Amino acid sequence: MKTIGFIGVGVMGRSMVKNLLKAGYEVAVYSRTRAKLVDFLAETGVQWCDTPAACAAGRDAVITMVGYPQDVEQVYFGENGILSAAKPGAYLIDMTTTDPALSVRIAEQGAARGLHVLDAPVSGGDTGAKNGTLSIMVGGEAADCKACLPLLEAMGKQIVYEGPAGAGQHTKMANQIAIAGTIAGVCEALAYAERAGLDPDRLLASISKGAAGSWQMENLMPKMVRADYAPGFFLKHFIKDMKIALAQPGALPVLERVCAMYGDLEAEGMGDLGTQALIRYYRGE
Repeated sequence: MKTIGFIGVGVMGRSMVKNLLKAGYEVAVYSRTRAKLVDFLAETGVQWCDTPAACAAGRDAVITMVGYPQDVEQVYFGENGILSAAKPGAYLIDMTTTDPALSVRIAEQGAARGLHVLDAPVSGGDTGAKNGTLSIMVGGEAADCKACLPLLEAMGKQIVYEGPAGAGQHTKMANQIAIAGTIAGVCEALAYAERAGLDPDRLLASISKGAAGSWQMENLMPKMVRADYAPGFFLKHFIKDMKIALAQPGALPVLERVCAMYGDLEAEGMGDLGTQALIRYYRGE
């Protein structure tokens, strides 16, 4: 498995491609807007393809890392889509966070064409993508996960086989549910501390190493303090993830409330900010 097609070269995709190149893979890419990748293409020397089909044709594996379920639908099933061009025996790995039911449908139709399909969403944000330390949650056939392990290890540190098609996506939903509650808690703690006149740096030093500590606190509270809202993970994409989880059976009251708060920020034009911008809701900005 040496030739890789990579579709969706955004904030995280760029770093993932670079890590694949470092690991010795030959990578071709497709993304919706070529103009945004001029510098990246010049820097890496990767081959540009004009369509998802061209990016998939003849490759040993195809990785997709796009934005929304409708984007996944388009690149797999649309005109010039992956399923129309991937060679029999190829591995298709969707690393987008998307609807579990869509992952199952891709797996079923891929299998009918002699393709090996995995849903493998990730956690770790832009930092994990840069450092090759993403957590990767894999759904599909266990043998296919094993075959793709070296490829996945080029991009991630923790790769866990979760179960059949769709299981990776369901695991990612559980991950996002936990993050939603955690980041809201971090924001509330910081907002409370600010109202009480506490020094935010001392606050972070005091509580981040104890029982309240978390990745969200360590990595995002400092950005909240500095009012640095640059996206490591887009607010609008987090809303998409939360809505996918809310569409599944069962009550999720905390997630519902956090999603509504983020929705208010998106309605005010903040969708392209990072998830740490939730602090703006608490500050009334």
